[in-house]
Amino acid sequence: MITDSLTSEIKTPYTLNLSEGDPEEKREEIRRYFHQTYDAYEALFEPMIKKVAYTTRADALRHPLIFYYGHTATFFMNKLVLAKLVDRINPKFESIFAIGVDEMSWDDLNEAHYEWPDPEAVREYRSQVRDCIDNLITELPVNLPISWESPFWPIMMGIEHERIHLETSSVLIRQLPLEQLDSQHPLWQPSSEDTSPVSNSLIEVPAGEVKLGKSREDAYYGWDNEYGSYSKDITHFSASKYLVSNKEFLEFVEDGGYSTQSYWTEEGWNWVSYEKATCPRFWLPQEDGSYKFRTMLDQIDMPWSWPAETNYLEAKAFCNWKAEKTGQPVRLPTEEEWYRLLDYVALPDAPEWEQVPGNLNLEGPASSVPVDTHEFKHGFYDVVGNVWQHTETPIRGYAGFEIHPLYDDFSTPTFDTKHNMIKGGSWISTGNELMRDSRYAFRRHFYQHAGFRYIVSEAPVEIPDDSWETDPEVIPYCEFNYGKEYFGVANYPEKIAQICLDLATKRTRGKALALGCKTGRSAFELAAGYEHVTGIDFTARMIRIGVQMKDKGYTQYVLPEEGEIVSFHQANLQELGLDCVRDNVDFMQGDLSNLKEIYSGYDLILLDTLLERTYSPEKFLKSVHDRLNEKGLLVISSTYDWQTNITEQENWLGGFKVDGENVTTRDAFDRILSANFKQLGNSRDVEYVLRKTARTFDHNVAEVTVWEKK
Repeated sequence: MITDSLTSEIKTPYTLNLSEGDPEEKREEIRRYFHQTYDAYEALFEPMIKKVAYTTRADALRHPLIFYYGHTATFFMNKLVLAKLVDRINPKFESIFAIGVDEMSWDDLNEAHYEWPDPEAVREYRSQVRDCIDNLITELPVNLPISWESPFWPIMMGIEHERIHLETSSVLIRQLPLEQLDSQHPLWQPSSEDTSPVSNSLIEVPAGEVKLGKSREDAYYGWDNEYGSYSKDITHFSASKYLVSNKEFLEFVEDGGYSTQSYWTEEGWNWVSYEKATCPRFWLPQEDGSYKFRTMLDQIDMPWSWPAETNYLEAKAFCNWKAEKTGQPVRLPTEEEWYRLLDYVALPDAPEWEQVPGNLNLEGPASSVPVDTHEFKHGFYDVVGNVWQHTETPIRGYAGFEIHPLYDDFSTPTFDTKHNMIKGGSWISTGNELMRDSRYAFRRHFYQHAGFRYIVSEAPVEIPDDSWETDPEVIPYCEFNYGKEYFGVANYPEKIAQICLDLATKRTRGKALALGCKTGRSAFELAAGYEHVTGIDFTARMIRIGVQMKDKGYTQYVLPEEGEIVSFHQANLQELGLDCVRDNVDFMQGDLSNLKEIYSGYDLILLDTLLERTYSPEKFLKSVHDRLNEKGLLVISSTYDWQTNITEQENWLGGFKVDGENVTTRDAFDRILSANFKQLGNSRDVEYVLRKTARTFDHNVAEVTVWEKK
């Protein structure tokens, strides 16, 4: 057990310079940074004194904490396996702990059943992963600077990812029943300070230009959304001297803030109505009308001088209420305005700090402190630290945004105008979270250790409509699924779905599973004949288009024409005659070679050009019969285009010789499937065309075979 050393261990350095220094010294710096991070995360789970704490769902829209305990170690392994630096330690764990939950709405309850392992087994797995990474740090050559392409980059990625979850998991622990926790754990004690609440006031911030984004040559680790460039001229505004305190927020509560619809956005009022909220989540109403306050491990008297912790929707409603009461244009700052305030107080970046400038980095108590504790220039307090600060700005990429190939869905699934930026960090923010360029965003109903300061400004809030899909890996499949036909070749997702529907005319058509659904058209088409369809693809980058279509009924994307010339396109389900099936479809991210057991009980499984894009295709085929109902259909469409960079040759199903004789993928189908299936009819060829630019296309022919479960 870690006792009093945690704070000193994680506070230095604030983050690592990956460009300069002696290579062997840099190796040891990375090793220390890794172990400090791992130790801190282990310490976070120490107060959970009952096993049931690991499997209790602290938040109905999140996995239980056993998932997050295993997830950060699994993330290390999955990224390092993808980078071909290590072999798997526990494939089962590296499947069940791989994919988290980013619910699409505050009422999007995930009631899927999971069989979680014992915490001791996960603890042992984490120990094995620790040893694996420590050995890897020893063995890898160190070449400075460490850049995106360096084998050390996925190690840094795993470290910073775990530091994010140090914070987000602490929020979940804060929602567990108190009897499951050790409230006296020495590492996680809250502040005992609660001063007389101060009156807030406004301080003017002069106009100025903000320049955001960084280059790939930057010396410090960054997430993909931090790279690129963006600048904006900011007009003058006034900002609150302090973060809004619990006492100041009480005025809104007592004035009927939670029962007055006009203060809330439509989204916010729907959330209030659904949650039946009457105050912030960590306020605990008492029978006598007073409030207690929930810290991470305990319930205490309400600290009125601490910052009010809310979601964005509550912060926005408070600003609308205050605007009505004062007659001033009160609102939250935009991301750019927050940076203008940061520049105005002339705070250097974290690597230049001689000491932490606020309640950050776990260098104070395991909680907020009074809002008048940490002063910055010009009379402002808590410009960074204490709690994160909500902004008006949904996250988007800067000009020059690129996706890191090892983590292609870190940012892009959040570029949907529904994830708003939080800035400044909280008492538990460490590592990359302390950096000026860091950018984190959450859904507007989401709770973090987050509060807000308000500003007064006549400048309108400009929210760019960034809902146009520009991901170069995704947009060809937007056109492939929802665009026009080329060279007289019919729309492939529509045709493959129609083949399935024709086969099932006189069969039970309950649940269907579309594996390799890409951006979703085949799933919607299948839903015209099946009661419910689940579409699964390996990457969230693809399925988010299907989610957009389900949620909004349309999607927008940018097609490359020639060089820098592009065209803009919108597809909608109504024009395709599929708007009526939106509620019958859902989309999930999944790995065919480690597909969860919950995906079973289907009358149809469509395996759509996915076998040749997975690393262990035979594993799936050997067990697919267990996922189908009696007489269920397995429809396989494949180009048999085996590639060693995706599937190691020893795992190919066909396309090689044995004793001088050709072995085809069809031979493998007969060998693997014949025990549990019979083939229906003859195979058939289905053409498809994938557009890249106005004059470049891929023309392919897939073979479709149909198998009935015996």
